[in-house]
Amino acid sequence: MSLDYKEFRFALGNFPTGVTVITSVTGEGELLGATVNSFSSVSLDPPLVLFSLDRSAYSLDAYLNAGVFAVNILSRDQQGISNRFAKALEEKWGDVSYETWVTGSPILSDSIASFDCRLWNTYDGGDHVIFVGEVLKMSRKDDDDPLVFFRGQYGALARGTGSS
Repeated sequence: MSLDYKEFRFALGNFPTGVTVITSVTGEGELLGATVNSFSSVSLDPPLVLFSLDRSAYSLDAYLNAGVFAVNILSRDQQGISNRFAKALEEKWGDVSYETWVTGSPILSDSIASFDCRLWNTYDGGDHVIFVGEVLKMSRKDDDDPLVFFRGQYGALARGTGSS
């Protein structure tokens, strides 16, 4: 069966996702950051999460060699941060507020959740590399809504639509 890849991509866009910025730091101290919506939990024990990165990404080798990363789940007010890290800019970090924890990977301020991870393993994912990380430290904020991505556009949660 032949699959129309453009249609496949559009069909995948019907699944709403959160938006993350995956950050890391190289051995030379260079900060890395990329907007990614291919994020998922893997295991509670041990605590594992995953994301995937396109094999054509300029920073792929740097992420592979770093051995650490952080997942920052963006709030609905962080669309500008998402846009900044979605581009292949030389200087993404300018006025971005962050701190570091165990791994040294940047933890973005105002994210609604962050996971500081040590690389557990990588896997072939076709045109992507799948990164699995062991969570060493995490934080969460329950007082804000996530930034949502759906059909190629940002959106927000619709509250109160569930039944009791």
